[in-house]
Amino acid sequence: MSAIVGAERPQVVSHVQQALSYTVFDCKWVPRSARLLCLGSAARGTGIVQLYELHGARLELLREIEKPKPIKCGTFGATSLQQRYLATGDFDGNLNIWNLEAPEIPVYSVKGHKEIINSIDGVGGLGIGEGAPEIVTGSRDGTVKVWDPRQNDTPVASMEPVQGESKRDCWTVAFGNAYNQEERVVCAGYDNGDIKLFDLKTMSLRWETNIKNGVCSVEFDRKDINMNKLVATSLEGKFHVFDLRTQHPTKGFASVSEKAQKSTIWQVRHLPQNRDIFMTSGGSGSLHLWKYEYPAQRSKKDSEGSEMGVAGSVSLLQNVTLSTQPISSLDWSPDKKGLCVCGAFDQTVRVLIVTKLNKI
Repeated sequence: MSAIVGAERPQVVSHVQQALSYTVFDCKWVPRSARLLCLGSAARGTGIVQLYELHGARLELLREIEKPKPIKCGTFGATSLQQRYLATGDFDGNLNIWNLEAPEIPVYSVKGHKEIINSIDGVGGLGIGEGAPEIVTGSRDGTVKVWDPRQNDTPVASMEPVQGESKRDCWTVAFGNAYNQEERVVCAGYDNGDIKLFDLKTMSLRWETNIKNGVCSVEFDRKDINMNKLVATSLEGKFHVFDLRTQHPTKGFASVSEKAQKSTIWQVRHLPQNRDIFMTSGGSGSLHLWKYEYPAQRSKKDSEGSEMGVAGSVSLLQNVTLSTQPISSLDWSPDKKGLCVCGAFDQTVRVLIVTKLNKI
């Protein structure tokens, strides 16, 4: 690992801090707007959705919506830019899609899982990724399900433990490889360190590995290109970057791992405007900004003549400690480079500005 030094280093500036009266589990920018959402759980066990608008150096609360069950996660990834409907997963296993202009009743609702939905992702909406709009959910019940909001009640795909395999808590899910109408994959990470890559075109398990510690977050560097890179973060402060361009028949994908800190890395998010820059959020209340450097050659032949990938390296651009509690959620603005929001267990949401990203 190398670090970029001197005046060119980006700075992570805390722009606005907003105290909340509830536990925030997820934060999301509303696409094409200066608005953001906070999703979470009130002390009395209900769900909260708050919609804020950024006005200079302050956040104005536009709307607060209370729901029966705490809300764990949300995505805009399967909606159009015109509608900007929010899909959420709650503590009771419900998948709901909300029109934030009329949030009284969901526009789509299904009891997706038997237990809490830990993670959600969307693709095919917002002009990102080819193919149908779909939502993937990962749950404590051990299953990963893919939903098409145009179809009622039943998932279009369900990845469950095979018979005899113990049920593992799925902590994180992500879509990738949606570069044409046919191709699409889902990556899922589990509490025992398993990472599984499901091919939705062939409905098969394409690859799996284990990183020895619970997988807290996975994300492809881009959803709408040929699979390129995947970052997976873990409980023990380590993250792994897998090069997905070359899959070796027995060794799988090449990877580089980095110990970012001692505590859990809760989330990883790639900069929308530069797929080689990503941010990790930590249990120590810190954020780390990283850059991936490709090797001179991304693949080589092994002794048998099979192509195998070559991992690159990561360099630390900047790190900052913002909170005494874990930063559990993170989202880059898709529209304004360097604008970021994060939510922490100190019941605070922070809007950040990361400078000098053009110079890296």
